[in-house]
Amino acid sequence: MPDIGLHRSRHDRMIAGVLGGVARRYGWNSTLLRVIYVLVSLLSAAFPGILVYLIAWLLMPESD
Repeated sequence: MPDIGLHRSRHDRMIAGVLGGVARRYGWNSTLLRVIYVLVSLLSAAFPGILVYLIAWLLMPESD
């Protein structure tokens, strides 16, 4: 499996480091990403935010 450089963050985490890892990979602000993720999850019935987060938690390896 090729490494796409997406890893959970060990240092920038609120729960599991998923969004901290995504923010680091793409050079985004992790706090802003978390706020946007929560807002989209709450305001959209079509986006199951908790389920997506849990799946990412299981599939993304933790950074070294």
